[in-house]
Amino acid sequence: MSIPEAAELVLQAGAMATGGEVFVLDMGSPVKIDDLARMMIRLSGLEVCDEDRPDGDISIEYVGLRQGEKLYEELLIGENTTGTKHPRIMKNSEPHIKLSRLNEELQALGQAIDDHDIAEVQAILNRTVEGYAAGQPSPEPESGDDAGWAQVSRLIH
Repeated sequence: MSIPEAAELVLQAGAMATGGEVFVLDMGSPVKIDDLARMMIRLSGLEVCDEDRPDGDISIEYVGLRQGEKLYEELLIGENTTGTKHPRIMKNSEPHIKLSRLNEELQALGQAIDDHDIAEVQAILNRTVEGYAAGQPSPEPESGDDAGWAQVSRLIH
């Protein structure tokens, strides 16, 4: 999908919004990054340097996944997805909590962070964020050692 196509879908979804909705955009079929790279090189009037064309202009280097990259993008949508007037825009009804409860939980979370109470931070996240499940409990920091706290900080930032 091109940038203008994606921007158009986002604008159309925004025009449908009445407040608080989650829209899922049909971005089309996945494209292999290798195919995309080769196409961009050819569209630039150049040739790929590979086994078939050792004198090509640009070689493609495979470096593997870097930190934070995924091979496949997972859609985090539930089963409450419905269509809209646009065939490529779906609307998802996500569960949410009331603002008053959210404010209470945020205050409790702030206090747990101030207290460096890792177990309480995880408990608050578990009960407040649907689908969130804290991994293995972080080790309690030893005297002067904030390593365990740094782990939780990464979870919540």
